[in-house]
Amino acid sequence: MAHQKKKKKKLQKLKNKYRLVILNDDTFEEKLSIRLSRLNVFSIVGFGSLILVVVVTIIIAFTPLREFIPGYTDVNLRKQGIKNTLKMDSLELALKQKEQYILNINKIIQGEPLQFNDSIVVDTNVNYKNITNEPISEDSMLRVMIESEEKYNLFKSAKNRPEGISSFTFFTPIKGIITEMFNAKSEHFGVDLVAPKNEAIKATLDGTVIFAEWTLETGYVIEIQHTNNLISVYKHNSVLHKKQGDKVNAGDVIAIVGNSGELSTGPHLHFELWYNGIPINPQEYIMF
Repeated sequence: MAHQKKKKKKLQKLKNKYRLVILNDDTFEEKLSIRLSRLNVFSIVGFGSLILVVVVTIIIAFTPLREFIPGYTDVNLRKQGIKNTLKMDSLELALKQKEQYILNINKIIQGEPLQFNDSIVVDTNVNYKNITNEPISEDSMLRVMIESEEKYNLFKSAKNRPEGISSFTFFTPIKGIITEMFNAKSEHFGVDLVAPKNEAIKATLDGTVIFAEWTLETGYVIEIQHTNNLISVYKHNSVLHKKQGDKVNAGDVIAIVGNSGELSTGPHLHFELWYNGIPINPQEYIMF
């Protein structure tokens, strides 16, 4: 009971009314009179403080004044930091691509097989036992019709060509018989051409010789760097007529056909084309 009376007494003090009077000090004339309670004063001060906090927060958040707060980063500096981060990501990606490109070139020079990451998942649940290789009549008719339509079509393989080199006019490096065609699956990244003995091998495009040396597996090898990240490779030569760093024009004699290297099975030219570090089929661009 005593505690409740004490609590009521404190609450009553908050509600007790007081009058705030402002008088003229000389004439004692009443200028302003306000009737207040302690509760009114606390409410007004609290509400006013809340309004002040909101106003200050808005001013700091939406005006340049926030830049003067210690620890706050300048807006322009933040934008520049984001730009620099994006540039670093782009440079890192470009660097990785260049490193992969150089790695592929080194593998070409050494005659090592390349590794290609295939994202296609092979379905191992398919039963291939019931599949036969015997052609059906409908398939044979369709094959004859398509072959007759594309027999004289000069652009049938143009859609598979890289756009960067589709307009190039390639010079035939050597006239001969193709004994083995391009097959990326079996890691045969070029075409093998049998030609007469001592036949001259010519540069397929203008460029610069980046490699002209002997290798154990592919014998005398010469490689030419062309524009648009295109490289032509000539292997198993008997003689090299150009050295590293030489400038060559399309049609210039660069080597003599031969039978050098452990992987050679007879006198022939192994010719490759590489675009952006990826092997492409020379037969799509050159008539041998």
